[in-house]
Amino acid sequence: MNYILKDENAVYYECGFSCDNEIFLKLEDAAYFLTDARYITEAKEYIKNAEVVEMDRRDPMKVARTLLRKSKIATLIYNPYEWSVGEFERLSSKLNINFSQKVNFSQQKRIIKSDHELDILRVAARKGADAFDAFAAFVRERGIGLNEKRLFNEAENIFKNYGELELSFSPIVALGANAAKPHALPSDDVLRESELLLLDAGVKYQRYCSDRTRTAEVSHNMVFEKNMKFKDALRQKVYDTVLKAHDASIKKAKAGVRASEIDRAGREVIEKAGFGQYFIHSTGHGVGLDIHELPVIGARSQDIIEENMVFTIEPGIYLPGEFGVRIEDTVIARETDVEIIS
Repeated sequence: MNYILKDENAVYYECGFSCDNEIFLKLEDAAYFLTDARYITEAKEYIKNAEVVEMDRRDPMKVARTLLRKSKIATLIYNPYEWSVGEFERLSSKLNINFSQKVNFSQQKRIIKSDHELDILRVAARKGADAFDAFAAFVRERGIGLNEKRLFNEAENIFKNYGELELSFSPIVALGANAAKPHALPSDDVLRESELLLLDAGVKYQRYCSDRTRTAEVSHNMVFEKNMKFKDALRQKVYDTVLKAHDASIKKAKAGVRASEIDRAGREVIEKAGFGQYFIHSTGHGVGLDIHELPVIGARSQDIIEENMVFTIEPGIYLPGEFGVRIEDTVIARETDVEIIS
């Protein structure tokens, strides 16, 4: 298969290095990593299985077009979501090549993780879980009285381990009514005793992501566990429903099952409890080099789970103006069940 890549994680998967100005070409038996002079030295040091070629920073398509013309290939596969209209027109203009769209073909290639990748993902998950514990300790000791913006900044520092790690994504630190927004932005709301706190965060280890969500009630002995107790009866009912849905989807998940069946298992629990309209997103997504990969764990997903796929299970209930609850774990699919790594 002849193909071209521009996405950093897709390129990294192919050759072990990427940067913010690159093109990767696989043309028959040859592979080329194109970048400008700023990255040539590092590229030559780290690249595997590809020839490093310097390109003009002002005209990055020139060298790619030359290599394509010399290759005499008939068809080149590309992901249209990696290219702007202008870039693609510059690349493909007046070349006697059939440019064939194949959406997310790189993610499809890496949907099943190798044993090495699984080991890295387990470490990422463990480091992420440690950061949850560290943030809970911060909240217990110094968090009450701080607003969401300050808590968000502290979460970023804790999950980065003050420079040792990168974030999978910007943490979601949401209090009370703000937790009813699945991707809440930090506000000036102040953390008080007995407030509901939702934390969704993850770290990168060797470029691979972790992803986890916990919801807790703030107190001087607060921890992020899955078996939580709340003073308010409605909070407790919603939390117990989400946990039951989470467990139902976990129980359903294994190799050979349709991803939509995993979504359905948890969604039915929430619907039967009367909260169906408040579960407003899919049950999960793949995790790897990207924080959102394949498979899609949703109602309309056509994906069938295979062994060593890695994905999240994250049902939630969001009551506008009141509060929201989400519980998320990352799992590895096995033949008869899943391994929870988060």
